[in-house]
Amino acid sequence: MENNFRSGCPVASTLDIVGDKWSLLIIRDMLLQGKKNFKDFSSSPEGIAPGILSSRLKWLEENELITKHKLPDNQKENIYLLTEKGIELGPIMTEIILWSDKNLRVQNAEMFSIAEAGFNRDKSKFTEGIQNNYRQIVRETLG
Repeated sequence: MENNFRSGCPVASTLDIVGDKWSLLIIRDMLLQGKKNFKDFSSSPEGIAPGILSSRLKWLEENELITKHKLPDNQKENIYLLTEKGIELGPIMTEIILWSDKNLRVQNAEMFSIAEAGFNRDKSKFTEGIQNNYRQIVRETLG
């Protein structure tokens, strides 16, 4: 897999992979909500179009943030799972959530409560719990 990064900057390089409008939302859905299949992702409130979703899933797979599998009992449906590389985006997701709560809540009254989700506690412990829960989902899914 060869990527053409815009520069040697770590921030720019990361944004070249996950800086579009949809990739982090797909990763959010997987990591925080355990979504695994196309239908699950399509039902997200942000309303991603099917063609864009297909493209984003393929892109994330090409960049080794997710893997695509068939379940032994259902060979027709693809399921998607985060790789360890994808799971390691957990701390970034936590920081985005905390920043958004602090800086955008006034502008977006519909924003979910981070207190209800547990983000107002020890963020590193919370993030580690999210990551470990997801790893358990992967183990259970793959058997």
